[in-house]
Amino acid sequence: MVAPVVEPVSFRTEDGLTLEGALRRPEGVAAGSALICHPHPQQGGSKNHPLLWAIRNELAARGFVVLGFNFRGVMGSEGSYGGGVAEVTDAVAAIGRVRQETEEAKGTFLCGWSFGAHVALRAGLDDERVGALALIGFPLSDSSLVLPQLPGRERLKAFDRPVLLLAGEADPFCPVPDLRSLGRKLSRATVEIIRGTDHFFFRREREAARAVAGFAVGQLLVGDGS
Repeated sequence: MVAPVVEPVSFRTEDGLTLEGALRRPEGVAAGSALICHPHPQQGGSKNHPLLWAIRNELAARGFVVLGFNFRGVMGSEGSYGGGVAEVTDAVAAIGRVRQETEEAKGTFLCGWSFGAHVALRAGLDDERVGALALIGFPLSDSSLVLPQLPGRERLKAFDRPVLLLAGEADPFCPVPDLRSLGRKLSRATVEIIRGTDHFFFRREREAARAVAGFAVGQLLVGDGS
């Protein structure tokens, strides 16, 4: 079996920082584009995690060109931690970069895990280039992490693009009842719970990745996604 080709890339943000990333291309012509946002920069989060690798590879196997990248201040990306606010600027720049790889007019699939899910939702709300979202282990419980406040119920309900809310049933940071409550605030949310795992999906990475990729295909590559 030929090892997947991952191409290092860099790109600039609107405020002038250079961020590092890696592109994973599908075999043949890409049918769509996808972006992955990683967990909290101050808790060891980066693009280099087995769960994110599994998602990247599964999306590429389904025809997406996928960009994983490091937020500002992480590893080789310039700048410093932006409190979850400046990271939205990073995600917007990354959307522009991955869309350079395709000629399709459909929206980009935006996926985030934990802190990255929080960033992805806030980026997706205001970026019409995003066609669908997958938010994994969305941080909803009380913790020591201070994150920007989410938009209100009316703004969330007005978001008319499909959203997958995925969590492990024993995730302490994303309690299932709270996740279902968030799902009710979104007009097109699908909630999926993976039994027997928690926030980190240890040894269940491929199962989570298949759920994410299947949702992406169903929403963006089959028919018109509506």
